Amino acid sequence: MTILTSVVTVVCPVAPPGAQAYADKLTGYVLWGVLILFLIGTAVGVGAIVGGRVFSMPHASRAGVISVVVIFIAGIAYMVLPGMVNAITGSGCIG
Repeated sequence: MTILTSVVTVVCPVAPPGAQAYADKLTGYVLWGVLILFLIGTAVGVGAIVGGRVFSMPHASRAGVISVVVIFIAGIAYMVLPGMVNAITGSGCIG
């Protein structure tokens, strides 16, 4: 039993040298892209609400309200989920 326990060691995955800069840049592009999509989605949702009210189209107005609510929920998830994933995976070390 003692031989088996001494063989098991902690393994921590490490990115290759120089890869972290590219990973950070890619992550930044994704985060900014998602923020821009939030803004565009909010503008389209508000436009659907206004257009539905102006042109007496209740379905468009309802779809606009639903889209704004979904974007709000997605924004909350955007702030909460990365922390949850980090808490689950921890440092990434195995062993």
